Amino acid sequence: MKTTRKTADLIRQRIEEMPVGEPFTPTVLLECGTRASVDQNLSRLVKAGVIERVTRGVFVRPEISRFVGKVMPEPLKVAETVAKTTGAIVQVHGAEAARRLELSTQVPTQSVFVTSGPSKRIRVGKMEIRLQHVCQRKLALAGRPAGLALSAMWYLGKTEVTPALVEKIRRKLGASEFEVLKSATSSMPAWMSDAIYRSERMAAHA
Repeated sequence: MKTTRKTADLIRQRIEEMPVGEPFTPTVLLECGTRASVDQNLSRLVKAGVIERVTRGVFVRPEISRFVGKVMPEPLKVAETVAKTTGAIVQVHGAEAARRLELSTQVPTQSVFVTSGPSKRIRVGKMEIRLQHVCQRKLALAGRPAGLALSAMWYLGKTEVTPALVEKIRRKLGASEFEVLKSATSSMPAWMSDAIYRSERMAAHA
């Protein structure tokens, strides 16, 4: 009984140390006890309202807003948490990346992310998050602004990725982050690296 109580206390303490709004999986609590005991305690804490079950196998200490009540974590954080269980990489989908960089005015209607892991759909309340498998080179520089630009260029494609568009990306990223993007040219298709090269030449002669 004491062991069970100690496990429950350890799990509760560990969860209280986690940032509010940051999703997590049971695997981060396995240092506190067996998988069965972790699952049992998580179920109890969900019933007690201490944590929320975001989706299957993903939990969170909910952020509370005085305007809307409990706030669920951002879709990207949920996608990254799910992907982390298999060691997969996740990146913002090119359509959303292009919008963020102001390369496109289209607003994606779904939460879609590209990943090195398997394609899957994740249900979070009434919302659906889609993970779409892509090849590894489309995920280079994931998690940083240069990776966002790379994702946008893959999405926009050969006809839209011109030296002029690359120049827009350069201004958005800034000099140092644009250098990071250039460092990945060896993994880019010829049309993409060529657009960067021609943009460099134009800038040099400006």
